Amino acid sequence: MSATTSPKSLALLLITLGLLASITATVAAIVTHEQAWRYAISLGCLLQLVGWVLHGRQLRGGA
Repeated sequence: MSATTSPKSLALLLITLGLLASITATVAAIVTHEQAWRYAISLGCLLQLVGWVLHGRQLRGGA
């Protein structure tokens, strides 16, 4: 187990992609007023959630 608490590898990738997708879709939803962008926002949040869960498992020694 490492002493750092910052996300690494796949967890970091998922968190970053989820953040970028959420921000981009939020701006697009505000600009275009299209309700369909809500699905992209939800997907971005889901990616972040999965990334943070993976990061938590890595910290606690999970597989």
